[in-house]
Amino acid sequence: MHDYELLQQYLEGVRDFSGANLQAINLQGANLVNIILTGANLAGAQLPSAYLASAVLCQANLTETELSRAFLQRADLTSAKLTQGTLNEADLTKADLRGALLVRARLKSAKLGGANLNGVNLREADLQDINLCGATLLGINLRGANLQRANLSWANLSGARLSGANLKDAILTGINLRGAYLNGVNLVGVSLAGVNLSEAKLNGVNLTDADLTATNLSGAILRRTTLVNTQLQGADLSGADCRSARLVNPNLRRAIYTQDTLFPEGFDPAKYGAWFEP
Repeated sequence: MHDYELLQQYLEGVRDFSGANLQAINLQGANLVNIILTGANLAGAQLPSAYLASAVLCQANLTETELSRAFLQRADLTSAKLTQGTLNEADLTKADLRGALLVRARLKSAKLGGANLNGVNLREADLQDINLCGATLLGINLRGANLQRANLSWANLSGARLSGANLKDAILTGINLRGAYLNGVNLVGVSLAGVNLSEAKLNGVNLTDADLTATNLSGAILRRTTLVNTQLQGADLSGADCRSARLVNPNLRRAIYTQDTLFPEGFDPAKYGAWFEP
């Protein structure tokens, strides 16, 4: 189908284009609110600045599609294929992206506040300056993703895969990282005060000068983790595995540990102000 055919039918009131072959179509700046493109082939399509509010794009093929500055508020993108797609500065506020494939996609400065990204694959995606404030990201794959300066405030990343991700200057206020995989992430000087990191995997993470005040680290795995001058006052270390962690001058004042907490051989947590909880 050509672009003029789709636009003409849309003007005539047609909204359902499910399964249509729209490969490489050019719909730049088009107003297509409420359009239904379930399972449509839009690979390589040009949709910059398109108005796609509440559009249905579930299971659509959007591989290498250009969607920069597109308006996709409340759009349904469940199980859509967006591998290597470009969505820089796109507005995906409250969009549903559950199960979508966005490997190596570009979403610089995109807005995803309140969006549902459960089970989304964003491996190696460029997410610099992205706004994910309050987004639901359960089980999301962000391995090797660039999240520099991303706003992740109050986002739910329970069980997320973040190993090797770049979180430099990211805003992590109120983030939920319960059971998340953060192996090998550089978190030097990062503030994770009050964050839920229970059962998280933090193997090889650098937390030098980081602020983990009142952070929940119960059951967390911190093997080979660097904790130099780390603020851990009031933290919950119940059952945490810190056996091979590098603990140098940590602030453990009022931190809690239990008989199940594992520290490096010879390390005395009480010396640094920690409290034993039977």
